[in-house]
Amino acid sequence: MLNLLRKLTGVAGPEKGAAAEPDRIQVAACVLLLEMAHTDGEFHAMEATLVKDLLADKFQLSAEATAELIALAQQEREASLDIYQFTRQIDANFSLEQKLEVIESLWRIVYVDGVLDKYEEYLMRQLAKLLHISHRQMIEAKLKVLAEQRASS
Repeated sequence: MLNLLRKLTGVAGPEKGAAAEPDRIQVAACVLLLEMAHTDGEFHAMEATLVKDLLADKFQLSAEATAELIALAQQEREASLDIYQFTRQIDANFSLEQKLEVIESLWRIVYVDGVLDKYEEYLMRQLAKLLHISHRQMIEAKLKVLAEQRASS
């Protein structure tokens, strides 16, 4: 467990450098999901479950590793003054397709409670800009998520 925390935080250990980079990206992605989940002022159990499921699926993490990632990302989220550092890591290390997956995941967080809050919409627009996602691509991702929700209902 200590090795996982070292890798996630980038603390010096045997694998400092490039090998630790994917873990920093996981933290960055998790911070964005948590930020979106908290944006409307309420963090529902549905949002917490969805964040866990999205991270475990995307990064093939065990339940324990997912919980550790979320705990670390929450600490970094609370310690950070803004989200730019996290979006910069994702923008630099993810392909367009992967960034669109992040945007879709963020829309899933927004709509898990069935309501689009004005602050969530604002944050989505900002994140799309920071990730160099066009407005059209952002809206297509939103419509895809809404269509999936209608189909599953």
